[in-house]
Amino acid sequence: MNTLVLAAFLLFATPACAQVPGEGLAAFLKAKMRKEHIPALQVAVVQHGTIVASAAYGIADVEHDVPATTSSIFSINSCTKAFTGVAIMQLSEAGKLRVDDPVSKYLDDLPPAWRAITIRQVLSHVSGLPNIIDDKEHLIGDGTEASAWAAVKTLPLEFKAGARYSYNQTGYVMLGRIIDKLSGMPFAAFIAKQQFAPAGMVHTRFGDSSDVVPQTARSYSYLANTDGVWRKGDRLLATYATFPGYFRTGAGILSTADDVAKWLIALQSGKLLKDKASVTALWTPIVLNDGTTAGTNALLNGSGLGWPVTMRTDHPAAGPIGGMRSAFFVYPKDDLSVVVLTNLQGANPEYFIDEVAAYYIPGMHEADGFGLPRAVKAFRAELLRRGFQQAPRILRSMQAKPSEAELNAWGYKLREQEQPDQALAIFRLNAANNPGSWNAHDSLAEALEATGDRAGAIEHFKRSLILNPGNGNATEHLEKLEAPRTRPN
Repeated sequence: MNTLVLAAFLLFATPACAQVPGEGLAAFLKAKMRKEHIPALQVAVVQHGTIVASAAYGIADVEHDVPATTSSIFSINSCTKAFTGVAIMQLSEAGKLRVDDPVSKYLDDLPPAWRAITIRQVLSHVSGLPNIIDDKEHLIGDGTEASAWAAVKTLPLEFKAGARYSYNQTGYVMLGRIIDKLSGMPFAAFIAKQQFAPAGMVHTRFGDSSDVVPQTARSYSYLANTDGVWRKGDRLLATYATFPGYFRTGAGILSTADDVAKWLIALQSGKLLKDKASVTALWTPIVLNDGTTAGTNALLNGSGLGWPVTMRTDHPAAGPIGGMRSAFFVYPKDDLSVVVLTNLQGANPEYFIDEVAAYYIPGMHEADGFGLPRAVKAFRAELLRRGFQQAPRILRSMQAKPSEAELNAWGYKLREQEQPDQALAIFRLNAANNPGSWNAHDSLAEALEATGDRAGAIEHFKRSLILNPGNGNATEHLEKLEAPRTRPN
């Protein structure tokens, strides 16, 4: 991608809307786009039931230098599952099902081992069902619905339903069949009629890369899926994704940030679900058999009814994510919602949506310590008061000390916030307190390399390799650091 072209669009793009973000938020988003090389981004913010900010930046079609607008259409990928959760709750409010019913009450052709699994467990990804896609995200079987469905039914359960969380697509194919049956129409038509229309989502439809959709933002990536592992490359690639019709309850909606914002307003104002308890149920994490909760990652640490959930004391959120490119978070206690859609697989906006929210909710900026574990937050407060040079002494005096992993993660946060000296102090402390940790030495070495300390970086990468000979990151960095350096002519 031509980064000069991208920079020009970031500089001169004028959002086609009245509610433009403030200068601080606009600058943050443009900086994030430059750093992550995101071609195009849409944002919409809902506060107290009103869209208070809406904008589009960058390039929707890199090949033809087409600027993004607020009418550009983005794929929201697995965020579609949140709409499926709402559809199930609409059928529940209509008395046609209960979320704790077994799926076998509505589907006849299920293996015996599947029959006790509930709709709630399917929606929340704790069903234990085998997956209808493989590690490379290809449908199993010969690619047809009949073949994929027949193949997945021959596979054993991965675990007992409710035992743990495991992201799964099979269950959403089953939910689509249930919606078809109970609504009396194809699920895509049901969702369009019962959600898109009442919410006023004029730009929203089901589709994928095979459909010709005006104003579509083309999809791009720097990532490649090799043997089930996503790896980042240096070249921007166009991506092409197809979602078979029967698969589109899990990933299939094309929309805009403004349309999603309208949907969130409709959802919370009683237009889509009449009972507030139904909305609350969507955002309530399922409890596993052992009494715990679990989710996609440390941020989205709970799983509701089609909605990932961020469970925390301050500013909890429900946040669907899709395709490593789109996300929207609802902050129920703050009466705020944030939508960020991009056309870059790997942009992962869920990791910076909290920072967008911080421009509307005091105290949420990462630079102020928001999101840090309790022990790290207490440690940070003392460091700011007494100075980072006192870090070892302060840590020794603490009763509830941050863990190695917590300190390591905070060090990287400080680097992201362009505080290299503070980050280096934390990495040094972590390596000194955990001399047997290859990861602590690896992180310290990266920080030293970033500050220009070549000898220190080599020393700690070597220590890391001694502790973990399989550390490919250290090997790669050492090859570059120890390569003969040519003298300038």
